[in-house]
Amino acid sequence: MPISVLKDALSASVQAQLDSSLRMLVIHWNESETSYFPYVWLRDNDPAGFHPDTQERQFDLTTINLDDDICEFEIDQETIRLSWLEEAYTAEFRLAWLYENQPGKMAFDPVINDARLWRSELSGAEIPRSKATEILTQDSALLAWLRDTQAYGLSIVEGLADDVKAGTQVAKKVGFLRETNFGVEFEVKSKPKPNNLAYTSIALPLHTDLTNQELPPGYQFLHCLTNDAQGGGSIFCDGFAVAEDLRRADIVAFDLLVNTQIPCRFHDEDYDIRSRKAVINLDDQGQVNEICFNPHLASTLDISPELMQAYYRAYQTFMKMTKNPEYKISVMLTGGEMVVFDNRRVLHGRDAFDPQSGARYLHGCYVDRGEFESRLRVLSR
Repeated sequence: MPISVLKDALSASVQAQLDSSLRMLVIHWNESETSYFPYVWLRDNDPAGFHPDTQERQFDLTTINLDDDICEFEIDQETIRLSWLEEAYTAEFRLAWLYENQPGKMAFDPVINDARLWRSELSGAEIPRSKATEILTQDSALLAWLRDTQAYGLSIVEGLADDVKAGTQVAKKVGFLRETNFGVEFEVKSKPKPNNLAYTSIALPLHTDLTNQELPPGYQFLHCLTNDAQGGGSIFCDGFAVAEDLRRADIVAFDLLVNTQIPCRFHDEDYDIRSRKAVINLDDQGQVNEICFNPHLASTLDISPELMQAYYRAYQTFMKMTKNPEYKISVMLTGGEMVVFDNRRVLHGRDAFDPQSGARYLHGCYVDRGEFESRLRVLSR
């Protein structure tokens, strides 16, 4: 029932009772919908326990008896007043707020949606596209682009100026840039004595970036300034689609990649950054919410010898799936285009290119998922 409808129906339909055996407030919103609110939850979420300006919790849970009972209540069209027995304390809640924050039900979050899984049927022309000028000047366009990028994990921004700061200007409309050992911003081009395979001209198999980091970056922004070399097409793959297909086809392999953490490491003259990651990560609802897959940063496998053969089989199966044309799409970026993708969902790579045939120069940065999701929530209000 929408909150607006609920408000209209409060005086006619909402009823409440105290269940002393369950130690819960029971609210019957209508004939078919009932919610249960534990006494201790109500005490912890008393609106008076939050700072009026910051909305941060000030209530100290250690100051109360967790077993204190509610002894009485008063209800009207919009609020309910509750009194605790031992404390002689009274709290008042808006019924609409209680309806919106029922225990056992996740509160509405505009960020949470069903990812639109895609495979090779998503052609380059069908990747969501937005114009840089609109993103930079219109909140509605910014919100639409954020939603598309989150849903697909991938989008292209068009019409960027021929300036290395043009891409980061768009990224900063989302949130703070994430600094790594490669800097706040980085250049993707062939370099002498590279410390990363991205800085070569060889082909890059599909991967996610910086799995060696404690928290791999969220969204990657790659602004193409020049792409005149022969080859160098950008390749993408929806890691969530691969993971879900693996779950259906080989649950043993899927579970191994979910439940086994392996060592990841980047090291050069100045850095030695290590972490342990599972290739497939799930949220508390069992849905795939992160892929950490980068064979180039996989360190020496140190799991139990008894598990080694089975794990290698699962790891190879996932790797073969990323090489299957059924999952890959290829895009030849041109100057003024920027590809934006969820680095913890979408695997990316590139075809080899000939640096003698022309220049290939991309300018990149990262914005963490938390920044991206915060901007989406604020714009959705």
